[in-house]
Amino acid sequence: MFNTLTEAKDWIENSHRFGDKLDLKRMEIACEILGHPERAYATIHVAGTNGKGSTASYLKNILMESGYKVGLYISPYVVKFNERISINNDYISDQDVIIYANRIKDLWDFVYENHQEAITFFEILTLMSFIYFKDKQIEIGVIEVGLGGTLDATNVITPMVSVITNISYDHMKQLGDTLESIALNKLGIVKQNGALVTSDQNESLFPLFEEYTMKKNALLKRVDYSKLNQVEIGEVTKFHYKNEPYVVKLPGVHQVKNAALAIEVIHYLRPLLKREITETSVKNGLYNTFWPGRFEIFNHNIILDGAHNTGGFASLEETVKIMYPGKKIKCLLCMMKDKEHSKVINELDQMVDEFHFTQIEYPRRADAITLYEESNHPKKMVHEDFKEAVESLSHLEKDEILLITGSLYFISEVRKLFVQEGK
Repeated sequence: MFNTLTEAKDWIENSHRFGDKLDLKRMEIACEILGHPERAYATIHVAGTNGKGSTASYLKNILMESGYKVGLYISPYVVKFNERISINNDYISDQDVIIYANRIKDLWDFVYENHQEAITFFEILTLMSFIYFKDKQIEIGVIEVGLGGTLDATNVITPMVSVITNISYDHMKQLGDTLESIALNKLGIVKQNGALVTSDQNESLFPLFEEYTMKKNALLKRVDYSKLNQVEIGEVTKFHYKNEPYVVKLPGVHQVKNAALAIEVIHYLRPLLKREITETSVKNGLYNTFWPGRFEIFNHNIILDGAHNTGGFASLEETVKIMYPGKKIKCLLCMMKDKEHSKVINELDQMVDEFHFTQIEYPRRADAITLYEESNHPKKMVHEDFKEAVESLSHLEKDEILLITGSLYFISEVRKLFVQEGK
């Protein structure tokens, strides 16, 4: 029995990351025992290599503006552990984390004893979200995929609509080393007679998307990029989509794509929902979306961005070039050892004026010296203490910016130095 948040978190976080068998059997058994809480409310399922969290948050805020009680399940967190599971603008409370962790621990013991299956870390969190959302009587759950799609723990839901942001290289060990294999895995969230809305622009994958959805007898909708124009990227981003003006507070070209995707999802859902979603609700929902650690700007010259794969860094580079032309870029990088850090470092070598490497206390992190040795930058430095590095690098001249990036786990730690969260 867990009596404190620390005890509950320690049990969850020390559970196995992946099961011995790659299938949904544990989740299906658990959901059956729990009486299928995942069927108690409508759902939207969001997959993709990058932009899942932002897109899910846009959707949550639009639906909230329309009067819905909305559950949001995301991974990983930036501000605090409870951020993974929220309803409207409220994270699950510490007390509820303890209560629901105890419920899943009892289930864990039962499944292990009777089925010889050990429910894994992400499965525990997913099941907690399912029963929490049911108990709190949400109307719609926006559920972000943790990894891939086909065998992800969340893929026991039957959503109103499946959403795929984009396809890029990440988690190749689990998803395969070609874009086609990664795409097929993510397409696994599309259900028979369902619907898929996507913002992926890779034309080489279009036939695969069409073939897969046709086999599932599922509708396929894409963001119409020919209708996306008048884009102004800044600390506030403006754009027009299908002749309507929108404003978002999340900077970046990629956020325009994520917002346009959310708009298309809402267009699809309008006739299916019991309450009207007005254009005003869409605009307010997009504008009110805040997403920590995604091109988050402090003091106009310090950027925190949780980019952690090649696709994410491509978007990051594009946005930096648009927003800070002619500025000298200092970069502080920490990455996880299971990511493609050599490719990322090679790209950043060409982009930044000073390259600084650091590390955090986290089992999956790459050593700062390893990252440093992969760089060919003429002006590079290692900092073992990331807090000291942030402090020393934050003193910037007028023509300088500091880019802090490489991992959401890293950004979560760094962000505490800039923000005192009350939540």
